[in-house]
Amino acid sequence: MAEAIKNTRLELGLTQEEVAERSGTDVRTIINMEMGRGNPKLKTLYAVIRALKMDARLLFDDDPGNESSMVRQVKSLINECSENEVATLLPVIEAVLTALRSHKGVQIE
Repeated sequence: MAEAIKNTRLELGLTQEEVAERSGTDVRTIINMEMGRGNPKLKTLYAVIRALKMDARLLFDDDPGNESSMVRQVKSLINECSENEVATLLPVIEAVLTALRSHKGVQIE
């Protein structure tokens, strides 16, 4: 758990203070979590997971897979969407993926 929280925080370029602020907890709690000290309350852990937009499987799954941080971020963003937002995004995502995949080997910027 400690490593997953710290790695996610660093991937997002956040300080421990920023995570504490975003999660509504104390910076000492974040430091302790990252060092594997103590047992945070589930409510606190949930707040940190949400603040970092983490996939909880990183903490609770024995084999969370080898997803990159960008894939996890996209999934997290989609999970925060309403049904209407997802319905609007779906054709856009499909169109972009079709374009990307039809230009194999061509750098699209």
